[in-house]
Amino acid sequence: MSEERGRRTPVDMGAGRLEAFSDAVMAVIITLLAFQLRAPLGHDLSSAWRQSPHLLIYVLCFVFIAIYWNNHHHLLRATTRISGGVMWSNMLLLFWLSLVPVVALWLQAQGRWPIPVASFGVVGLGAAIAYTLLVRTLIHANGRDSAVATAIASDVKGIASLVLYALAVGLAFANVWIAYAIYVAVAVIWLVPDRRFTR
Repeated sequence: MSEERGRRTPVDMGAGRLEAFSDAVMAVIITLLAFQLRAPLGHDLSSAWRQSPHLLIYVLCFVFIAIYWNNHHHLLRATTRISGGVMWSNMLLLFWLSLVPVVALWLQAQGRWPIPVASFGVVGLGAAIAYTLLVRTLIHANGRDSAVATAIASDVKGIASLVLYALAVGLAFANVWIAYAIYVAVAVIWLVPDRRFTR
């Protein structure tokens, strides 16, 4: 028993520092998104309307980051141990999320073309894979009988997100509006906080 406990000794007890660091990075990402917004050039409704695609892209990207922040918060609150694998998978997630402001700029400039639209799906897919890896490394660090493992018993929404993002990347080359619709659908799926962690 003592051997097993020694083998599973975490790098750090608790996830407070990891959560605080991740919160700070996500706050910077959202700030960068906000800095990219531009006011309408005129004073009438038509000027505001011409700016609306930029605002909609901002909303999509903001909601994307907000969903990850919300679920990341619930995930780490259910965690008692972290490991080196957890820290690196968390950094991988933050890497993909940090690309969102760049993709948002590209979409605002060239949002009717397949490659920029597909790039959002690539970032979404990368972030979803990284989040899945984070979940698995947390389960490994905390044990299969832990609160986090019990909460993640089935990950239907996570698997659906992976499939939908991969689908959207391909479909962006057929019709960008279908890809946009899929991105919105994934956001709607995740808008409600993950109830597995609140039970």
